[in-house]
Amino acid sequence: MFGLRGSLGVVSDIALCLRQNLSLRGVRVQNINIGGGLGGEIPDNKRLEYALQTIHGIGRNKAHHIVSELGVENKYVRDLSKRELFSLRELLSKYLIGNDLKKCVDRDVARLVSVQCYRGIRHVDSLPCRGQRTHTNAHTRKSRPTVSGSRYAAR
Repeated sequence: MFGLRGSLGVVSDIALCLRQNLSLRGVRVQNINIGGGLGGEIPDNKRLEYALQTIHGIGRNKAHHIVSELGVENKYVRDLSKRELFSLRELLSKYLIGNDLKKCVDRDVARLVSVQCYRGIRHVDSLPCRGQRTHTNAHTRKSRPTVSGSRYAAR
């Protein structure tokens, strides 16, 4: 059993290396894993400020703030040292980003729906919920696929 666990570790390490060093017709794609459920991976062929923007919840302003708070110049991600990557992970752990942010937003929307407030009802009906006009706009929001059950089906 112990030998099997060791071989699974080797297989997972090989899979990780293959995924990180994937080559598509001469184009090398490599990512740096941020780790710890912080949003996954950032591309290493971009500068740090632009690579951070690939994480859900980090935009231009927050990425610029993170780079300036780290105290490193805006160099390529592949040129970062282990110490700089560790400090980047520590700094990103303070923010609500990635899957945690998505779960939080879904939980907030579910709360609005369960309370059946105006915004929750608009979310259920797939209509704009922040006071936007729908007579001439919001065509993409209003064109939704037909659902088998409706909110008003119990009437």
